[in-house]
Amino acid sequence: MRRVSCARVLPLALLLVTLAAVPADAGAGGAGAGGAGAGAVGTVDSVRGEAARAVRAHETARARVDRLRAADALPTKIKSAERRRKKIRADLWDMLWAAGRASGDPVAVNKSGRGGKCAFQSRSKKKSKNTGKSKNTGKSKVTAKGTDKATAERKARATARSWTAPTRDYWLSAGYAASGARWAHRHTGQDFAVRTGTPVYAVGPGTVRATTCGDGFGNQVVVRHPDGYFTQYAHLSRIDVRAGKRVKAGQRLGLSGATGNVTGPHLHFEVRITPYLGSSVPPLPWLRRKAVRVVR
Repeated sequence: MRRVSCARVLPLALLLVTLAAVPADAGAGGAGAGGAGAGAVGTVDSVRGEAARAVRAHETARARVDRLRAADALPTKIKSAERRRKKIRADLWDMLWAAGRASGDPVAVNKSGRGGKCAFQSRSKKKSKNTGKSKNTGKSKVTAKGTDKATAERKARATARSWTAPTRDYWLSAGYAASGARWAHRHTGQDFAVRTGTPVYAVGPGTVRATTCGDGFGNQVVVRHPDGYFTQYAHLSRIDVRAGKRVKAGQRLGLSGATGNVTGPHLHFEVRITPYLGSSVPPLPWLRRKAVRVVR
């Protein structure tokens, strides 16, 4: 991975700080507002603008690749468009990685969560559950042919439903790009209002990129999916997975809560081009492309 110069790292660090969620009582200025001169504000705004332009350029390039594939275009044309998309993503990744390292974003500096005091599910509970399952594995081998066929059909249907909503029994509260006194800038995800302790699920198959705590997002999980996008699940009361674990659609990642900078229990859900803050895209349209129906 490329590294960027110190001259670029410092203003990028300001980007991550100013994009971060802030408590409701922080006021409209938000993080980084106190004591900032006009020059500093201008620098921050220009860097934020650079990241926003990169996100828009990436999504335009991604849409072009999708159109070319749908039109069965020449492979060389598709590859050229895909190379452009990946180049935009790589530059954005380096930019936000540098900002995260400079500002101490846990996703960039401690993605395993072991350096903090994250509320992981205890290993003893996991072990007892697995032991209970293993006792029944032998019984399932002796079944009627009809039962085997029905089981296979159920598994096939479950595989077809490869994407799902991140939680259940919710109502949608703050949406993507919402503005107000609760955030330093516009809201970067979609909030699902649920009670504390509500299960939170992986929306699709992937690998857990990070499980962190200690910043404005509280206990959070970040998952990388096969299409290269990342999903973030924040403000959890408990984390049930570890960094590096492969997960399936609908697999429980943890329980909802009110950790970090919040005014009440909810799930903050984001879709990102990279693992880092500053690369989010509208989450509901992204879920619709996966045939996931989110009820408003």
